[in-house]
Amino acid sequence: MLTYEMKEILQASVKTGWILEPLAKRLFSLAGMEVPRYVSTKRVEEAALFSKQIGYPVVAKVVSPNVIHKSEKNGVVVGIGSEEKLREIFDRFSKIEGFIEVLVEEMVSGVELIVGATNDFQFGPVILLGTGGIWAEIYKDVVLRMAPLTRKDIDSMKRCLKAHPLLEGYRGAEPINSEALNQLLLTFSDLVMALEQDFESIDLNPVICDSKRCVIADARIMLKK
Repeated sequence: MLTYEMKEILQASVKTGWILEPLAKRLFSLAGMEVPRYVSTKRVEEAALFSKQIGYPVVAKVVSPNVIHKSEKNGVVVGIGSEEKLREIFDRFSKIEGFIEVLVEEMVSGVELIVGATNDFQFGPVILLGTGGIWAEIYKDVVLRMAPLTRKDIDSMKRCLKAHPLLEGYRGAEPINSEALNQLLLTFSDLVMALEQDFESIDLNPVICDSKRCVIADARIMLKK
């Protein structure tokens, strides 16, 4: 499953020990998983042109090998509504330690889930599905299954979530595209097995699902030491 470009991404990330978000999103995109429209650049003019083309508001994130948890450095800003604000954020991000560039991407809304994997030294890859976004650490609503996943596993995982009613369309809300989530998890499972010798953990939080699609809004891959 690993293409030449995927292998190049892995090789280029060995020194840092983890895959920076723009490269992680490229890897997931190559695997056939959906990510937001984005540009990663150190040129504010390029980011401004991209934002104008897709339409504000946008999200901006700092890209630095020294910043694994971007929120701890105030390295994520959502709802940027103008070029002026985007330029202010670029200027602030450029002063963060290890700054390389800024990831600018479209805003996506919907039900927020967390999808992840850990590489257990005894059992191998284990995949996680749960309530995502800012609620992940509060509710701890997660389900685990050993990889590779089957459709039966995925159906069981979704049913076991406390947040399962949100997937079905709670109190008149539109249900998410269940098949899109199924396909994302199956593809993720295949990728996890292909990366078994390389990764320590993978966090996709959030994966945002609506009635049409499921999109990886944030991604981090930690490599084996």
